[in-house]
Amino acid sequence: MDLRIGERIKALRLASELTQAELADRAKLTKGFISQLENDQTSISVDSLADLLGALGVSMADFFADVEDTKNVFGPDDRVPFERKGASRFEVLVPGSTNNLMDPILLELEPGESLDQQGPLPGEQFGYVLKGTATLMISRKAHRIPTDHCFYFSSDREHQIRNDGTERVKMVWVTSPPLM
Repeated sequence: MDLRIGERIKALRLASELTQAELADRAKLTKGFISQLENDQTSISVDSLADLLGALGVSMADFFADVEDTKNVFGPDDRVPFERKGASRFEVLVPGSTNNLMDPILLELEPGESLDQQGPLPGEQFGYVLKGTATLMISRKAHRIPTDHCFYFSSDREHQIRNDGTERVKMVWVTSPPLM
């Protein structure tokens, strides 16, 4: 495993939208030390690394997990089916995604089916209709989403996805954070 600690710390810092000074302040280290570490010009003690990772919200185990072993491509056999009231098909597309920031789902609704009304909730939702016409209810307002169209909204209002049409709706639905 290639450790490149400095490079990985920098990537995590940038992903967290922190400056070197902000990260140093949170980890009780100096900006100069963060700069040297990110440029692989110094080493770091285990205690300081723990403080730094804590400030970035990353565990030691996750930091040292072999990134090359992380699965990035998923096929039909990887999907996790769930029984979901109101849906003829509800499959999590990425196993374990309920522990991630986003949860992509393959959703199919037969005519007349609908998911339970939800919200208000924290986060956002996105959907792309692959087949049919979905109806998205947001705060009692109906939005028709035909094939090849998508939706995006903040989950802070009551909402529901349903099929008011005469043909099956098939769509990719992404929630952030995961709802399950």
